[in-house]
Amino acid sequence: MSELGCYSPSFKKPSDVLRMRRKRARSEGPGRITSSPVVSVDGVRPFSPGPLLSAPGRASGGVKRRNPFANIENTYNSPKKRALSHIDGHSGAQDGKKAAAAITGLDAKCREELPNSGVSMREELFNTDQQHHHIETPVSLSEDDDLSPPVLKSPAAVCDAAPAEVCLEFPADWSLKTRLLFTSPQSFSWAEHLKAQEEAQGLSSHCRAEFTSLPASIQDPRGCAELRCGFQQCLQYWQHPSLPWLSLFPRIGAERKFSGKCMPWAQDATLQQNLMSDWSVSLTSLYSLLKTRLCPYFYLCSYQFTVLFRAAGLSGAKGISALLSPTTRGLREAMKAEGIEFSLPLLEERRKSKELASSQLGESVHRETDGEEAASGDVLSEHSENEEEDDDDDDDGGFSWLKEMGVQDKIKQPDAISIKLRKEHREVRLDHRPESVVLVEGSNTFTLLNFLINCKSLVAGAGSQAGLPPTLLAPTAFRGATLHTLKARTVNVKTRVRMGYQDVCSLEVTGPIMPHTLHALTQLLKPAQKGEFSVGLYTHEPTAVLNVPVSQTSEPQQLEAVVQDLGRCGLQQSSVQQLAVPSMLGKSALRQLHMRDYSYSWKS
Repeated sequence: MSELGCYSPSFKKPSDVLRMRRKRARSEGPGRITSSPVVSVDGVRPFSPGPLLSAPGRASGGVKRRNPFANIENTYNSPKKRALSHIDGHSGAQDGKKAAAAITGLDAKCREELPNSGVSMREELFNTDQQHHHIETPVSLSEDDDLSPPVLKSPAAVCDAAPAEVCLEFPADWSLKTRLLFTSPQSFSWAEHLKAQEEAQGLSSHCRAEFTSLPASIQDPRGCAELRCGFQQCLQYWQHPSLPWLSLFPRIGAERKFSGKCMPWAQDATLQQNLMSDWSVSLTSLYSLLKTRLCPYFYLCSYQFTVLFRAAGLSGAKGISALLSPTTRGLREAMKAEGIEFSLPLLEERRKSKELASSQLGESVHRETDGEEAASGDVLSEHSENEEEDDDDDDDGGFSWLKEMGVQDKIKQPDAISIKLRKEHREVRLDHRPESVVLVEGSNTFTLLNFLINCKSLVAGAGSQAGLPPTLLAPTAFRGATLHTLKARTVNVKTRVRMGYQDVCSLEVTGPIMPHTLHALTQLLKPAQKGEFSVGLYTHEPTAVLNVPVSQTSEPQQLEAVVQDLGRCGLQQSSVQQLAVPSMLGKSALRQLHMRDYSYSWKS
């Protein structure tokens, strides 16, 4: 290497660099730092920023950079302020003479002490918070997520917005989940290695819709047969079609999962027709169960969109409702051609908010001066007209001003097709976005059912999903359905807590997880984990918008009537009560769910 011209005598191997860093870290470790803790003073900042609190391997009393612009009398380590805090901590134990003597003695030693000795208030608060929350939930967060502690939220029908209020329930989440990750300081060993008798009892209880009430606290979860049977019961769901070599959920954006698989129906028209015929029978059976309130809801998952059918009364709706998302302009035009009346809830909500803002602005202007009322009305009308994009343009595409200038012959005007496309730009730009969600209510849901059965674009004509009918998911049995079980596994890991490690037990559930499954699992884990666990929820993003509200908040009498009417739908009464409350999540979904001392908090 010395003979080469590119050789550098200061070159070090990576192993040497790592060895020097380890040696430096040992030499600058917490053992070499001798600093005495200082009582924190409210409203006074530390002398200097210091090291990052969350940086691993950094000591709380590390060497800090001195601020050259700080005055020793205004800093956190000021002798007078530390003496005052010491006096306040003893609550009157020292009189004025002792305090003056303490201040005088500390003034004499102010130059001998380091201005950065001690622990900052932020570090003390951080350590105090870590003592109360020993477990770090391993939930993945994006860069835009807020890392602050979760704010206690609650639905209006369950508890108030006061932080001290105990939330015994969390809002219903109508989006489909692909994975749940439960973490708790208590072990999940009771959820593994179920006996054959317990599995059989769980399957039988699910098919017969029989539910066993559990005590408020279970001392020995592993020896509780009712708990293990209930866990097996919560993992069951019904699906059509069922192909063992294919995972039929999710369907949107799953072309890679289907590529290379055996699909004998791809080139066989007769086989495709038979598959669609059986699928139509299953869909009709599900709608009949929904209409008679023997099935609370079901999902239709195609390769382009997802449809959620809900029974009357759920999510505050008066009758049967259906949400379809995402949609395209072509699909909406086809639904209009079939006579299906629908609405766009998010667009209507935006329009109402704009009208409310404009009315409030008009009232404020009217209160300021009555003489300018007409002028303000004209301004508001012009403002609202400008926000309507190109819907209110003239037939000539808004180019009448060219005639007024007399240059209409010199400038080439767009043709009729361009004008039409520009007018439809507002509808086209909604395609494949959350704002394109469609709401169908009442008797129009039956027309939507017939439209879906006869819609040719419901099934992919080419690609890896060609000829495969959409996936039907339901919590109860229906014609042609197959009983499936969600996959569950327990893992014990170690997580870093302060300066050491602590054992954290986790339970992972994967598969198409519906709203009732999440609620049933939380009700099961509440007594088993002694009211302390956290959940990381992984949402199928195209279904997050299904939480959009469809009506106003229902009255308590109506909620009781809904629970009574859906008494035979196959769900627990507590789950029906949760699903009957109008949705409050909007177009977002639950991302994290925490239970501390039998009280819920969540983040969406």
